[in-house]
Amino acid sequence: MMLSTVAERIYWTARYLERVENTARLVNVYANLLFDLPRAVDISWYSLVELNSGVTYFEERYKNKDERNVIKFVLADLTNPGSMMSSLHQVRENIRTSRDVVPIETWELVNELKMFAEESIQSGINRGQRHEFLDSIIKGVQQINGLLGSTMSQDAAWQFLRVGRNLERADMTTRILDAGAAFLLNVEDDDTANLAQIVWGNVLSSVSAYVPYRRTMRAAVKGGEVAEFLLEDKYFPRTVRFCLDHMEDAVGEIPNSAAVQKSIRSVSKKAFDQVDYDKLDQHFRDYLNDLQLDIASLHTAIVEHWFSMD
Repeated sequence: MMLSTVAERIYWTARYLERVENTARLVNVYANLLFDLPRAVDISWYSLVELNSGVTYFEERYKNKDERNVIKFVLADLTNPGSMMSSLHQVRENIRTSRDVVPIETWELVNELKMFAEESIQSGINRGQRHEFLDSIIKGVQQINGLLGSTMSQDAAWQFLRVGRNLERADMTTRILDAGAAFLLNVEDDDTANLAQIVWGNVLSSVSAYVPYRRTMRAAVKGGEVAEFLLEDKYFPRTVRFCLDHMEDAVGEIPNSAAVQKSIRSVSKKAFDQVDYDKLDQHFRDYLNDLQLDIASLHTAIVEHWFSMD
């Protein structure tokens, strides 16, 4: 029988690892747009703070909502519990106290990634080498996940890892979609169609979904189709539907899981009923916010069911 404290640490290890990678991906959306958009189009970097629910923390520390402060806050600021560096610290601490249930090489890889991030963080804050830095972070997380997936016993600990990863991934996919919708709602441009194609193309690229999207949808890059794919596709590992399905599957492998499975099914059943792919306007953003709250409710159900007692 697995202790709830160990299960909780593994669950949060997966969530924080995913958060590190997804934060890098979200910043990449904006960094790539800098190179692709016309010079006349201004990027609101502060949207990254809003999308990550970090407004309160940010405004306690910074006066200017400029690019440098936002990037520093999102990537490097240890007073921001949602920053990339804060998440990396949490990964290391959870692995340190859970080394008996993960492959022994995990500790080494996590330490290497953390040290690289600490030594190179200025490259992420500055524009010049930001892409290379973020790409290295993403590859580092994928290396750790590859190790876990190929050498970790597929027992209860592995299932909690799957649950945490897919919950965090589903949440971040909604935020990356929100980033695209928010950007287009806040920008005025004469060539709206071309601008939208650039933005949604970057959204797809940020989650490595460009080729899977083209193969599945067999359509040009359009906002409605991109949103539908990233929300509802059953086969791509970063869509909301895929994550919810695999969360339910993982939970089903854990003893005493009926109540949590019921919660996941409830969210899955209504998740895509109220979305209008023809209008990615404020109503779409409100829908994404409601979906994020539903995903957060699954976290609450997991905590209350498994982690509140030993």
